[in-house]
Amino acid sequence: MINPLDNPVWAALNSRQAHFNQGNEILKYFPSKVAPFVGLQNWEERDQDELNEHLPGGRSFSVLIAGKADFPPSIELVFSTPLYQMYCPVLKPVIDPGTMIRGLRIDDVSQMLELTAMTKPGPFYVRTIEFGNYIGIFDQDKLVAMAGDRLSLPGYTEVSAICTNPDHLGKRYASYLITRAAERILGEGDIPFLHVRADNQRAIGVYEKMGFEIRADIYFAIFRR
Repeated sequence: MINPLDNPVWAALNSRQAHFNQGNEILKYFPSKVAPFVGLQNWEERDQDELNEHLPGGRSFSVLIAGKADFPPSIELVFSTPLYQMYCPVLKPVIDPGTMIRGLRIDDVSQMLELTAMTKPGPFYVRTIEFGNYIGIFDQDKLVAMAGDRLSLPGYTEVSAICTNPDHLGKRYASYLITRAAERILGEGDIPFLHVRADNQRAIGVYEKMGFEIRADIYFAIFRR
């Protein structure tokens, strides 16, 4: 049996996040202002017609899958990079000395967009907050670190948008936020997972100290029709 984490976008849009799906029963994708991800049950040649026939033009999409996706000639590959998928069956929490962490709201979105544009933790758009459970750390009124949920599928919830303003690195803010998010996810009966660039050894080291383990090589690509 294929692990749903090997094809997490499909698994999410086919279950807990089906309400986001703007595609059909074969080709599923998020609204453009929520996330760029598109899912197929099988990223093989026989499914390529779905991309040509039903994927809308005028926007970029992203694939996130273990293995390699095949694209027809009509698809333009814009960018790709290898990722690791890490999961955390047993958390090693980082003790927070009392940092003020609060939930993020719609009126925080402008600062969330500014922070993610600066730090580039992955795609973040004006409606990405709808994935829920975003938390942040502020310096006075300025958002300087954040994290939240993204893909959610039976048994697993992804921690994403993990980022810290460069002026505040070294304060362990990411570790505190991940601990808070992972504790909630585990408390809800799910296993936390995340994606990280394979060349980001600093972040990988932080996650490993917290109990995250590499479970798969993930192919990430941005493309358009």
